[in-house]
Amino acid sequence: MISIKQLNYALTVQETLHFKKAAEKCNISPSALSTALNELEKRLGLQIFERDNKKVLVTPIGRRVLLQARSIMLQVNDLQEFADNQNSLFSYPLNVGLIPTVAPYLLPKLLPLLNQQYPLARLHIVENQSHLLVEMLRAGELDAAILALPFPCEGLLTLPFWEEDFYWVSLKNEAIRQQDEITTEALKSHNLLLLEDGHCLKDHILDICKMPSSTINRNFSATSLNTLIQMVLGNLGTTLIPEMAIEQLTNQHPSVSVIHLKEPGPHRQLAFILRPNFTRLSSIEALIDMCKKALSTTNVQNN
Repeated sequence: MISIKQLNYALTVQETLHFKKAAEKCNISPSALSTALNELEKRLGLQIFERDNKKVLVTPIGRRVLLQARSIMLQVNDLQEFADNQNSLFSYPLNVGLIPTVAPYLLPKLLPLLNQQYPLARLHIVENQSHLLVEMLRAGELDAAILALPFPCEGLLTLPFWEEDFYWVSLKNEAIRQQDEITTEALKSHNLLLLEDGHCLKDHILDICKMPSSTINRNFSATSLNTLIQMVLGNLGTTLIPEMAIEQLTNQHPSVSVIHLKEPGPHRQLAFILRPNFTRLSSIEALIDMCKKALSTTNVQNN
């Protein structure tokens, strides 16, 4: 079978009209070059070159062969360039899922970094609950998802990148102003508001606090952390939120207090979840680095 190397050797001889010079450009010996071209001509059944000890000429049929060879080499080079581009970071759009207790607080910090470092990168964002994101990931509808662990992800690759604690948010009063932390036992005397069933943050809070779900106020629940904060502002109760959400949810509300939950941490761990055979792992690793950088600016202001 004709090889790409043989075509490249022939084109180099056409360019130099000198076997020794062509061999040097191809980094092979003149005898190896001659052998490869003899094999090419034999396979084609055509004579491409007339050669003697003094000069090399391209035959008329050889010119037609080499014209076709040059076209083939251009296509090969285009194919290689295409393949190289596919291996570059963010060469294709990424479909990434995020849970609602992460997306609004991570994306405003992550996306400017992504646009700065990779202006051509495209992320298609899907926000949904953890179990739905896992289903979409398994079905190939997502390339990756950011979940809070622990969460059942059997058969999927998990790449943790962030750990954080929970903080108690309540309306300020003199007693609360004196507190640096609050224990689970102390929380039992407060009306605690959490997200509705299906949100993994609720399960994580109940697990960390070792509380049965029956102890939570079921008269009020919400589908977002922002709504929980509005309930706190309306004096309907208190709530717990993750560290990454504090700045966005509470900095504009001086009437609320933010106090660390005094339970062994970290209270939750964030991780990228993806299929084990996902081919664009380098892009996910770059996203992980940017997520770490984005979240490293998280600033907690107690009380």
